[in-house]
Amino acid sequence: MHDAPGEPTIRNDDEQDVQDTTSASHAAAGAGGAAEAAVPRPEARLEKAVRAAEQALIEFEIALETFRVEVENFSRLHHQRLGPMYARLDELDAMIAEARAARTGDPADVRRAEEARALVQPMPGVEELFHDWLDSEGLSPEAAAMLTDQPVRPPKRVRPSDEARKLYRDLARKAHPDLAQDDKERARREEFITRVNAAYGRGDEPLLRELTEEWAAGPAPEEHRRSESEELYARLEWLSHRKELLTLVAKELEESAIGAMLRMAPDDPDRLLEEIAEQLLAEVSERESQLAQLAR
Repeated sequence: MHDAPGEPTIRNDDEQDVQDTTSASHAAAGAGGAAEAAVPRPEARLEKAVRAAEQALIEFEIALETFRVEVENFSRLHHQRLGPMYARLDELDAMIAEARAARTGDPADVRRAEEARALVQPMPGVEELFHDWLDSEGLSPEAAAMLTDQPVRPPKRVRPSDEARKLYRDLARKAHPDLAQDDKERARREEFITRVNAAYGRGDEPLLRELTEEWAAGPAPEEHRRSESEELYARLEWLSHRKELLTLVAKELEESAIGAMLRMAPDDPDRLLEEIAEQLLAEVSERESQLAQLAR
């Protein structure tokens, strides 16, 4: 209802109460919605911590890999530039020890000369040369036959028992991968039947029985799906464990001989190599003088 023009607007008390109540309800609803929107997710803070830990780990891995490459490159340069000098020093040490042993005839000097010479010309280990050709009593029969041009003894034939054959056939029928309904099941069957084939190839009847029981028990139940918080906590735990492992790797690199040398001159490693080369040249000159004196 509209009031007449020029007259003041007049509302009764009921109408005023309804308007006031409606306005208050809208205001309360708006405040409640704002309060709900302001409440963060319980996992938000944990998720933020995970993201920060991930970024920190990435940066740490980058720094570690950079240092590893620097150590590797410095090691290569160290070997290329200084390797011949170290080899010359080893040779001179052996020659000096041999000259001293020849002069004195002392068994201790002879032993030291032999040890020094072994450092110059190290012999590879027998195991390294022959690998799997050795057994506890020397050369294996197969290796000995090959070295003496004798016919090699064929491997021992395995003849599975009747019971092993039965167990194998039953397992093959039940667990064949072609019976799978999806890729996950096929992968499980393929892994299982590979073990069955290996056991049957060895004629291992007890293991075939165990595999029969394993198949009868069925697949392991799937793990309980973790909540978002559990997933985030697990991720934090993994990140922490990974950081510990990388810290050990970094410590090992830093404490290595090359790493320690590199840390002495991180900005100018070439200059450090030159200084070491000068020291080695001085040592070579000193050894040569010692050898000349013994040769007189």
